[in-house]
Amino acid sequence: MSVPEHLQQHLEAGRALCAGGGYRGRFAPSPTGVLHLGNLQTALLSWLAARQAGGAWLLRIDDLDTPRNRAGAIESIQRDLNWLGLSWDGPPVLQSERRGIYHSWLSWLRRSGRLFACRCSRRELSDQPIYPGICRQAEHAWGWQQQRLPSWRLRVADDDPHGSGDVVLRRADGFIAYQLATVIDELSFGITDVVRGADLREALPAQRSLFDALGQHPPLFRHGSLLRDAQGQKLSKRVASSGLASLRAAGMDAAMVVGRLASGLQLVDPDARLSATELLEDLTHQQINAVIS
Repeated sequence: MSVPEHLQQHLEAGRALCAGGGYRGRFAPSPTGVLHLGNLQTALLSWLAARQAGGAWLLRIDDLDTPRNRAGAIESIQRDLNWLGLSWDGPPVLQSERRGIYHSWLSWLRRSGRLFACRCSRRELSDQPIYPGICRQAEHAWGWQQQRLPSWRLRVADDDPHGSGDVVLRRADGFIAYQLATVIDELSFGITDVVRGADLREALPAQRSLFDALGQHPPLFRHGSLLRDAQGQKLSKRVASSGLASLRAAGMDAAMVVGRLASGLQLVDPDARLSATELLEDLTHQQINAVIS
């Protein structure tokens, strides 16, 4: 079943954006609170990679999970990035304004027979790293049943090389899943390169399976290290969650914070103090790529 014309237009728009062969990156935080230091370190690395390549850097707000969103968080994200000198291209993209697009893709996948309704609970799957296909052959209802909705899963081939299992594209609470929205947005906005935190490496198999299901090529996904303390240990959530406010209250200006974040990436000495633009001018393509895998 071929992709309908109105959905094909999204793919063509994305191809047109990257037709010249240039770099198109993005940073995609969720507005669940302030950007913590790990988020800021990832933003800096993503921005450096895009700007060093002479490319575009987009800001996407992943705000589909509305119960977790916090009032004022979107504005706070933009203020923090601007304060650090990390400018983005074009207006921010809010996923909440694109729900109709995601649902259109979801409906097409369902009509084409690529989805199945899954009524497995999280408890049932808690010890299963990959979905074992329990509901794949069942004929569950797509809607409410016993006061519960099913999740909608992508039927992934048994010989799928990515080892993702059947990927959830609509959650059991009715929300569009992260994997579907992310893949559609990468395609729609012509994203060629994604630099994100190493904690999202585990999302790769599912996303690659979905790109394959759509017959599309994925961007180059690469990952930067997580924020660590002086002993090389990953910071606890409590420590890592402190944002710019605490640093600014301690008297740190933007140049000091950029130096601290860049030092965490092993790009500069620990006592470095420089703007994001100065950091960009001081680094080579090879130095930036050396801290991304």
